[in-house]
Amino acid sequence: MTQKILLIDDDQAIQAFIQVAIRKITGWETMTADSGIEGISQARTNAPDAILLDISMPDMDGFQVFEQLQSDPLTRSIPVILLRAKILPNDHRRFAEMGIAGVITKPFDPIGVWQQVAKVLGW
Repeated sequence: MTQKILLIDDDQAIQAFIQVAIRKITGWETMTADSGIEGISQARTNAPDAILLDISMPDMDGFQVFEQLQSDPLTRSIPVILLRAKILPNDHRRFAEMGIAGVITKPFDPIGVWQQVAKVLGW
């Protein structure tokens, strides 16, 4: 079975890099959303196996998107990995307590991002 990844990020360059790298290297299906609202809709419709979620977006930040995903029975069990520029010492524990599966810090190697996803999710 092919894994399905939903990438929610308003930066189309990051979307393109991650999408091409993941698809070419792993064969996983990738979907993208430019905004939190679009991402929530896609998560409900397409039931991805995991979500990569940018924190800094204009319409809704990643935490607001995560809260909405968690409050919806259709999406609450989908693991979410945050994409974040800075990680503070207590962030990993705080995110784990919130139910966030993991964090990938920016900037990251788009070619190696699949390895970080696979490690966090145990794939």
